[in-house]
Amino acid sequence: MENKLIKVGITQGDPNGIGMELILKTFAEESIYKYCIPVLYASPKTFTFYKKALGMENPMYHLVKSAEQAVAGKLNLVISSDETIEIQMGVASEVAGKEALKALDAALNDLHHLDALVTAPLDKSTVAPHSKNFTGHTGYIADYLKADNHAMFLVSDDLRVALATEHIPVTELGKALTSDVIINKLHVMFNSLREDFGITKPRIAVLGLNPHAGDNGLLGKEEQTIIQPAIKTVFDQGKLVYGPYSADSFFGSGQYKTFDAVLAMYHDQGLIPFKTFAFYDGVNFTAGLQVVRTSPDHGTAYSLVGKGTAETLSFRAAIFDAIKIVKNRLQHVDDYKNPLPYAELRRERFRIDF
Repeated sequence: MENKLIKVGITQGDPNGIGMELILKTFAEESIYKYCIPVLYASPKTFTFYKKALGMENPMYHLVKSAEQAVAGKLNLVISSDETIEIQMGVASEVAGKEALKALDAALNDLHHLDALVTAPLDKSTVAPHSKNFTGHTGYIADYLKADNHAMFLVSDDLRVALATEHIPVTELGKALTSDVIINKLHVMFNSLREDFGITKPRIAVLGLNPHAGDNGLLGKEEQTIIQPAIKTVFDQGKLVYGPYSADSFFGSGQYKTFDAVLAMYHDQGLIPFKTFAFYDGVNFTAGLQVVRTSPDHGTAYSLVGKGTAETLSFRAAIFDAIKIVKNRLQHVDDYKNPLPYAELRRERFRIDF
């Protein structure tokens, strides 16, 4: 497939949130079309509303029925909904949540024509009334694809953090965290680091659950009964997995720099340090899926909607990381002739000179 461009599906996210503004700003720049064929799943009315609100002339959209008809050099749009809704910028509403879910479903139904999927932020609380047990993009997409073993992987240039448990209350950690869960997550991480990020011998650090990683059982037994046995099982299989490390000093001391990735036990344990180091350009990647899926590592940003001040770095990074991961997966395909040097992607991603 000579000069093949990656076909990237993009969901509009919450129509009252920051997603459409990021999409418009990103694809108003012609240079991005050199790297992908974008297919937006959205309401044309929402698209037009934000263009007018932001005073933008570009981009224009090219209407298609599915990604199969998408053409290079244009922002292709598949209509996810033709309902007329009142867009209330920066306001959470169940109507907006329903529209966000429609866009996501439209993209999932079209996955067989896409190389990757980038999801703009939605509001879980407004989507949940329209989908039973909805806890976020990651679980919803994994359920759709029937992917039992997957991992939420937060990635930046300097840090990769996966989560053993994801969007669950802290009070439920005791039931959710088991040795099998940790073992499965480590296998997903190991395979992803090799196949998606091109790291031949990944080194993975595992954090403890309790303060000071339990202090030899004084502050909790989970390290001894759950985490250490899981690490030993995976290490004995020939994988370079180490820990458990005390989470309070692991990041501040710079110890994370000696590893290719870190497995955190729960959401905030991993997300707080990650967002501290990579707040503007972090990317949420779902490892372990047969389809490459990324997302900007932030939410709907209701307080910024319509002001024209929102930064696009994380959204652009999600697009370029999706492209890079697809290319890594395809590196052994004989007829794939157009790999882009990562340095070139980075220049485009951040618009800086190297």
